[in-house]
Amino acid sequence: MIKSDLINLNSTPSFISLLELTKPVTWFPPMWAFLCGVVSVGGLNSDNFIIILSGLILAGPLVCGMSQAVNDWCDRHVDAINQPERPIPSGRVTARWGFFTGITMSVASILFAYYLGILIFFATIVGVLAAWLYSLEPIRLKRSAIFGPGIVAICYEGLPWFTGAAIFTVSLPTKEILVVLTLYALGAHGIMTMNDFKATKGDKLLGVNSLPVILGSKSATLVACLIMLCPQLIVISLFYFWGSSILVATLAVCVLLQALTMIFLIRDPEKNTPFFNMTGVLLYITGMMLSANGLYLMN
Repeated sequence: MIKSDLINLNSTPSFISLLELTKPVTWFPPMWAFLCGVVSVGGLNSDNFIIILSGLILAGPLVCGMSQAVNDWCDRHVDAINQPERPIPSGRVTARWGFFTGITMSVASILFAYYLGILIFFATIVGVLAAWLYSLEPIRLKRSAIFGPGIVAICYEGLPWFTGAAIFTVSLPTKEILVVLTLYALGAHGIMTMNDFKATKGDKLLGVNSLPVILGSKSATLVACLIMLCPQLIVISLFYFWGSSILVATLAVCVLLQALTMIFLIRDPEKNTPFFNMTGVLLYITGMMLSANGLYLMN
């Protein structure tokens, strides 16, 4: 039973509880990806401070925060099993307030994006729709081990990178940028799969077919690691083809170190996932920024 179902539906939650609903800790990945987009087109300078700050607000607090509020509202019954301390199942935020927050932030994100450019506007609409399709019944892409982590990876890494590049371009970013950001978004599917470990109990009970539920923890971890590694190896091959030998060597070191952390992770996925998030994932996003800088120097 969700405690918020037992209290006054019109009760106003605290600002801290609403902030927790949007999970600020999750804002960093899309904000980082946005900066990768900015760097890839050479937009990172003090003259662009206001527009970069606006893009960071859009990618993090607005769109990502909205997606977390929507997910918490849609997942309130799952969280009552996996994370009963979350704002809605704990009763600190009512279900009505959770839905209202998701709707309000969706509209605010789209309106905010409208003033940043037409490409940003359409990219934001895609991100907002994806957030609802991921969590909302009856579509609920989260139930799929392929489409669930995939759509989150695209919205966390691909769309923000595209936004960061497009905010400084009149037309679409170059094909090289589009290819590299797509590959890193695909690789992030593995990172998102690892985030499913914490919800395995509730997922089994409520029919969410995540990879850890389908394959078990060790097999799912191995698949997730391969999904992370393969796109990075393609990125390295592309930069080799494009003649960026120093970057190729640097990215190769990042991937090699990741592989070593993955060996440690696979030994005990539940225990070692926090360590991997601080090491392997850090190396992954470091490679993203290095690649963004390489794309800028190429052009």
